[in-house]
Amino acid sequence: MTASRRHLLTGAAAAAALGALSPARAQTAAPARAARPNAAPEPLRARRLRPGDTIALVSPANATYEREPLEIAVESLEALGFKVKLGANVRGRYGQFGGTDVQRAADINDAFADDEVAGILALTGGSGCNRIVDKLNYALIRRKPKFFGGFSDLTSLVNAIHKQTGLITFHCPVAGSEWNEFSLQHFRAVAMDAQADLLQNPQGERGAHLVQREDRISTLRPGLARGPLVGGNLAVLSSLAGSPYFPDTRGAILFLEEVNEYIYRVDRMLSTLRLCGALDQLAGVVLGKFTQCGPGDGSYGTLTLDEVFDDYFLPLNIPVYRGAMIGHIKRKFTVPVGQPAEMDATAGTVRLLSPAVI
Repeated sequence: MTASRRHLLTGAAAAAALGALSPARAQTAAPARAARPNAAPEPLRARRLRPGDTIALVSPANATYEREPLEIAVESLEALGFKVKLGANVRGRYGQFGGTDVQRAADINDAFADDEVAGILALTGGSGCNRIVDKLNYALIRRKPKFFGGFSDLTSLVNAIHKQTGLITFHCPVAGSEWNEFSLQHFRAVAMDAQADLLQNPQGERGAHLVQREDRISTLRPGLARGPLVGGNLAVLSSLAGSPYFPDTRGAILFLEEVNEYIYRVDRMLSTLRLCGALDQLAGVVLGKFTQCGPGDGSYGTLTLDEVFDDYFLPLNIPVYRGAMIGHIKRKFTVPVGQPAEMDATAGTVRLLSPAVI
């Protein structure tokens, strides 16, 4: 992944959902019928991933310019026990993208259509996924639900797929991520072992210090909340506002992360979510890592991130905590989008209320 994200890269959840799917252009199927605005279809769960399954590797965002990162990604998935099937355009390039919009969307549609494929994982993040959300075959995806995962720019696809089909998707490491023991533990628990996982930061890692300094939890407002998990990268999520692919946030637990954005931009993105009503009926908020999000050079005065988060989230009077292992970091949770969960803002935990796969 590059230095900047822009260059890098439910049943309770759907209890309020009525009607059928929202309109979406599909490559090989007729558009779905319209639903009540901002409503998600009934929840749909993919089969758990098992050793020996075939994973389709796709590049819906940035191109991968060297051969070695692709080789490492394939070897990593094989080390997890999977067979790997490369998308036809996984080595493609169109500008910074991993192929044209039509090519990148086709690889995803083809993977869902392929009965040999059990799950689909992005090779990397970057940019460009917003360009193809209206080119996915959502009717096909609903007929053939499969594991679909990634993070960063994949925020648009994991939320769009869930919104349009009800399929629980996964904000998780991409194939090119560092598959360390922490990330592996949570991926296996959620995607392979079908566990109702507890998402909790590492505890007691003091190193040479008197107290734990890294991966700490900060409680903005204490309390418990239940609801479906939605969210991801703040910049990508806010860019979907007003579209049929933006998640239904009513009664939801919203999780957010960001990287390499000035604080004033974080503030502006949060104002977009507030102005479009996405913060109005939340059950709770989980803030992940906002990595290298500072005031910027030459700024003589700026709000701090603490102040920005207080301004937007404290008036909501709902549980909020900060510091979850979600974001552009080495160790990360696998977070199922659309899955009902319970958050404890005092303890800094999210507990899945049931398995996210079957």
